[in-house]
Amino acid sequence: MGAAFGPYPADHRDRPLSRSRNVALALDALRHGWAIRVTGKDGELDLLPAETAFVQPGIYAARLLISDARAATLKLANQRDAAVPEAPVLIRGAEPFSLSAARNLADPAQDLGSPMRGPFKADPIEPVEAATAAMELARLAGILPAFMVSTGIETAAEVSAADLAQFKDPLNLTIQARARLPVHACEHAEIVAFRARDDLREHVALVIGTQTSERDPLVRLHSECLTGDVLGSLKCDCGPQLDAALSQMAQEANAGGWGVLLYLRQEGRGIGLVNKLRAYELQDQGFDTVDANERLGLPSEARDFPVAARMLDLLGVNRLRLLTNNPQKVATLQELGVEVTERVAHQLPANPHNQRYLDTKRDRTGHLLR
Repeated sequence: MGAAFGPYPADHRDRPLSRSRNVALALDALRHGWAIRVTGKDGELDLLPAETAFVQPGIYAARLLISDARAATLKLANQRDAAVPEAPVLIRGAEPFSLSAARNLADPAQDLGSPMRGPFKADPIEPVEAATAAMELARLAGILPAFMVSTGIETAAEVSAADLAQFKDPLNLTIQARARLPVHACEHAEIVAFRARDDLREHVALVIGTQTSERDPLVRLHSECLTGDVLGSLKCDCGPQLDAALSQMAQEANAGGWGVLLYLRQEGRGIGLVNKLRAYELQDQGFDTVDANERLGLPSEARDFPVAARMLDLLGVNRLRLLTNNPQKVATLQELGVEVTERVAHQLPANPHNQRYLDTKRDRTGHLLR
């Protein structure tokens, strides 16, 4: 690695930083391909991101850190040393991994073309907390969850599991701006923007109609979907769901009620746009939505619902009627202290391109789409 790491002062690690800022620096480093040090109660790991690191001669690592889901794809999850439920896995091969080999192993796009990977051996993993935090950092950075493990490598940022917990604390989120925003569905609407200081994502709420405590609002939690919301993708039902939700809320407003659309910046159910498109590529190979995410080493559900609960709290909404086909979303909000007085069905017709996607939601993730 070079001696310089872009914008960071040479003495940045000696300066007092907020815990959440440590995470922001680590995420920036991962997106640039720089090594980070992740610490936990049980030890630390110096990690170089397999996907984004600059390929150069002389970079090798004896071990790779991969997620439990990717380890399962590589048939390593049943090895004794890897058999810690939902824990990341350290693997080693017959020879040290070059960066290009690590990247090839991390990306499942070539799995069908090269089904015989390895042989690999799973090593006991001692800094489990640090390794688990590293997987979450990879997801937040929108990169593949795979790292070359090294010692003595120059690191651009240092972050701990405790830092990550602070970064994800929904209480960091505050209202930043609000304004009247007439929309096609309803001219009487207000948009409210939310942001946390060290998080680049900006969530918004659209309040349809006049807010009142006398009637429970109709609320929809909608995760960002560039392909469906903006480009009109037929592979999912996100765009039509968004339009239908706003239409139903407008009807509520016309009848004296009101609605709230939470637009959450959690593309691909929390795995990011690039990884969502990678999952699409795997779906083209025949895998369903859940299996495609697992082959990537990523969860099929990684949305941050505490953020949604915090937004509702800041808006003064603690009772609502939830527009959803997902009973787990109802249960999760209730666990977070939000009273859901009614689940309102939100089912739309399928098309030939999203029928399998909807069947997977029904059969594997519990959505009520009968």
